[in-house]
Parts: sequence; structure tokens; C-alpha cells
Amino acid sequence: MKKFWALFFFFWPTVAIITCLIAPSRGWWFPSPPMSRTGVQIDGLFYLILIIVTITFVGTQYALGYALWKGATKETDSKAVFSHGSHKLEIIWTIVPSFILVFISLSQLDVLAEIRVISKFPDKAVRVAEVTARQFEWRIRYPKPGTELTTEENPGDLYFVNELHVPIGKPVIINLRTQDVQHAFFSPQLRVKQDAVPGLVIPVWFDVQEVGTYDLVCAELCGWGHYKMKARIVAQSQSSVEKYLKQLEADQNADGTKAATADSEE
Repeated sequence: MKKFWALFFFFWPTVAIITCLIAPSRGWWFPSPPMSRTGVQIDGLFYLILIIVTITFVGTQYALGYALWKGATKETDSKAVFSHGSHKLEIIWTIVPSFILVFISLSQLDVLAEIRVISKFPDKAVRVAEVTARQFEWRIRYPKPGTELTTEENPGDLYFVNELHVPIGKPVIINLRTQDVQHAFFSPQLRVKQDAVPGLVIPVWFDVQEVGTYDLVCAELCGWGHYKMKARIVAQSQSSVEKYLKQLEADQNADGTKAATADSEE
């Protein structure tokens, strides 16, 4: 039975190694590659931390299994090695994790600054819309075509729900706010996540590399309807976005007069 527990702790790190090796080929990984430039950097940090954690897990488990195996197979009259209270060991496993944590912290500083610090936002980033989270939907406000987005509503602004259109190949900024409780703007394919905090207007920038439709969900438990707070980000060419906004403006300003006149003429 003593050997069983030693083999038990040898078994699980071996399973972890095999799983990590075959996971990419079997699709047991991220649901999609990162579709934004910052997403590539975020994935890089994730893999860095994953490698460190995997090495730590495998190393500690094999060490524990080795200690158990030595205890299970040692002669009954052999002396045990007593290491409890060793200052040398205490220093080692205090300093080594400290260096690892500092290394991780320094590795993520540039990426975090680029994502969160406004002064680090790309110079060519364009504010395309205001996104207001509300139980349980996303309200989108675009500036009137030909004008710039402001934090206050203006005559001619365009509105839609649960569908955000952005141009591809360029950095864009949205102003994120919430109308009620705390929500979280999260697009897993773009690796974008930012809490919407009551009382704050938070700028969020990202870029989309390919034309497509990407998920937008709430990643903060915000009430009983949290599960259905889903929308989509539609990435298009600049001309397609402009065409969409013109159509949205026409639909929003339509009063039915022309349709009514056409019906009366018939």
C-alpha cells in the first residue's frame, strides 16, 4: 500500500505532461486563435505562466512521489534524514518563488500598460462607439456620421442593441459604461475584457485582424439574466461600416411618410 501512494503521485504529473503534449492536436486548447494584436501578447503571457505552473506542479509531485517511494522501500533499520527546520531549505523555497513572481510581474508590465494606460493607447485609435451595459443587454451609441464620439449624447447619434460594428485592421476605442450594476465587457476571441463600473466611463481599445463576427458577453455575474446577456462584434471593412451607419441613420430617421405616400398613390 505504501508503494501505491508513491505510484499515485508519479501517475498524475505524467498524465499532465501527456495531456499538455496532445492537447493542441486534439483541440483541447483555446476555442480560437487570438484575433487581435493584444490577444497574441496575452496568449504569450498565458503560455509563460502555464509553463511555469506545469514545471512547478510536475516537479513537486515527482518529488513527493520520490519521497514516498524512498520511505516505502527503505530498510527498517536504516536511519531517517530529518530536514524539518532547515534554514537552507527555508531560504531556497522562499527566494525561488519570490524570483518567479517578480519575473512574471515584470513580464506583464508592458502588456498591461498598453491595454490599460490611456497614454499608451495607439495614436491612431478612433473612438467608434459608446457601449452601455444594462441588465441584460448591450446598448450601442454611435456618433452621427461625420462627427466624433463624445461622452454626452448629441442630436443625430445612432443607437442599436447587442451588435457593435467596427472596422478591421485598425485600433478602435469604445467608451464603456453601465446603467445599473457592475458588468464586464468580454470578447473571448479578441481576448478583450474590462469591467463596466457604475459611475465611470472607461475607454477600451482593441483591434480586429480579420473580417468576422465575434462574441460579446458579460463576464461578471450581474443578476438572474446574466446568462443571456450576449451580443456580437461585427468586424468589417471601413467602407462596410460606413455603409452600415448610413443605413442605420436612415432607418432611425424614417418616419413612414414616404411609405405612406407610396401606399396612397397605389
